[in-house]
Amino acid sequence: MGINVLGYQTTLREKISFSGVGVHSGQEVTMTLLPAEANSGIIFNVSDNSESGDTVDLLANLKMVGATDLCTVLGNPAGAHVATIEHLMAALRALNVDNVIVEMDASEVPVMDGSSTVFVEAIKSTGLTSLAATRCYIRVNKPIRVEMGTSWGEFVPYEGTRFEVEIDFECEAIGRQKFASDITEEVFCNELSRARTFGFMKDVERLWAAGFALGSSLENSVVIGDDNRIINPEGLRYEDEFVRHKTLDAVGDLALAGAPIIGCFRSYRGGHKLNSIALEALLSDKNAFDFVESPMTRPQVRHGELVAVNAPAYAASFV
Repeated sequence: MGINVLGYQTTLREKISFSGVGVHSGQEVTMTLLPAEANSGIIFNVSDNSESGDTVDLLANLKMVGATDLCTVLGNPAGAHVATIEHLMAALRALNVDNVIVEMDASEVPVMDGSSTVFVEAIKSTGLTSLAATRCYIRVNKPIRVEMGTSWGEFVPYEGTRFEVEIDFECEAIGRQKFASDITEEVFCNELSRARTFGFMKDVERLWAAGFALGSSLENSVVIGDDNRIINPEGLRYEDEFVRHKTLDAVGDLALAGAPIIGCFRSYRGGHKLNSIALEALLSDKNAFDFVESPMTRPQVRHGELVAVNAPAYAASFV
């Protein structure tokens, strides 16, 4: 893409528009990604659901998370909000896109084919512009672990960005799977971006009654039937597509840190809620992380001195 992805913040070279359906709301939605200035972060511009039709800006930041049931929601689910942001956020983070305004005419990101691949292809085709501001990274300094019943998630120091995600389902079609890799743009594009969201046919009526999965179909989800077989005629895109999608989700959820994370994230039987709780635990402990200018060097800045390295405002909100 012809940019310095290590040292400087980026934005899109041109606007990109997507049209599709929300996997949970079932609503048609048009979403437009617009270039943004340095230190803006990722901003979702959505309706406030009032009669006036006014819009509000929701910063893609952990503090803005309003729900984590089956997807990650920014804002108030009963008011101004945007749902199912994780697939888009994963693509933006993996491709080192730091600043974007996301205009929405509905309250859910279009699911497209259930993965990140449509977003990835559009961003790579459009290209990025390097901005005159240093990118800030969050470096993990010590282990941080959270547990939820039999599930757990943890951050540990690591010189790079690594994900180790393990799932364990009673369903024979899934079973126990693990994906472990450093996450680079190449790895994300080739090994994660095409992994689709998935669900069980036996849960459909319950989900519909709760207002979920209203837009789900074989065109945007891997569906497992009552006989533990994959219903989709084309089968799976990867032999272990399920854990790869869980890893994709984790990349998107942890992008709400507001800056790339230098460290390793591990999880067992995790999901959106666990990802959010683990990230909150990391960012709430000021001894657990530092802000640095580049993953290739080790300059360090004390908390409260972030202006010296042009740390993004969206990352500094946890200081």
